[in-house]
Amino acid sequence: MSQSHAPIRILLQTTIPHIADDWHIGRFALLREHLAALRAETGHALCAVTARDRAADAQGNDPVLSKLDELPFDELWLFAVDTGDGLSEQDCAGITRFRQRGGGLFVTRDHEDLGSSVCTLGGVGAAHHFHTQNPDPDPARCSRDDEATTAINWPNYHSGSNGDYQRINAVAPAHPLLLRDDAGGGQIEFFPAHPHEGAVSAPADAPHARVIATGQSKITQRQFNLIVAFERTAAGEGRAIAASSFHHLVDYNWDTNAGCPSFLAELPGDEIAREPARLADIKTYVRNAARWLAPQ
Repeated sequence: MSQSHAPIRILLQTTIPHIADDWHIGRFALLREHLAALRAETGHALCAVTARDRAADAQGNDPVLSKLDELPFDELWLFAVDTGDGLSEQDCAGITRFRQRGGGLFVTRDHEDLGSSVCTLGGVGAAHHFHTQNPDPDPARCSRDDEATTAINWPNYHSGSNGDYQRINAVAPAHPLLLRDDAGGGQIEFFPAHPHEGAVSAPADAPHARVIATGQSKITQRQFNLIVAFERTAAGEGRAIAASSFHHLVDYNWDTNAGCPSFLAELPGDEIAREPARLADIKTYVRNAARWLAPQ
């Protein structure tokens, strides 16, 4: 990224229209506020943030996503919170063209088929595995991990309770997304936990992608992938991140007092409330992602 004062223009977007009792964009307010408060070395705002839910025109296309490559954004952070119908064919095409012209893409989803509309996104879609769409190529992983919430099927890795932390494992060599920049240096260790995370992997036909962080189930002790990072390609495609769960970034998993939709039945933990300092790790990751995804 150049040293100009122009902020990184980030679009935070869900794949559903505004529904009060769901994961609408208002439930990502702490993320939006954190990004907006970041400062570059010059003291200027690092990011200019736009946040919106999906809208549909008369043809069923989102007027922003379907033409994203024509709009003045540098990055799209897409929270796939739909049940499979969150993106139209034209939406996916617009997002794919956006990355092809160098835009940065952060795509995250959750358990089972939640967010499966992202499967048709060019390149990054193949990194996301769901229950009925693009299932994990390892048959041994096509089984339940979290058995407590019977209404949710695999993939549903149990990294801990909402409101608690999970310890993450950085895959060597440590990726810039996972590096701290405080006096002690070192690597990010903690992410917000969630009882049923989704599944991601590096696509076999994407040599520029790799898994950079894993978690561990607190039920089965299985390792599972948390983050896949895509580098820029020789063809000019922008960088991208495929992440296992939007719960790493939603308000409720940074502060359970922020509330959640009524269908979230699991009782929350209180580790983040008791040890708020560890929340600095996910905020560092957010800052790193904003910088790393920015076009050259």
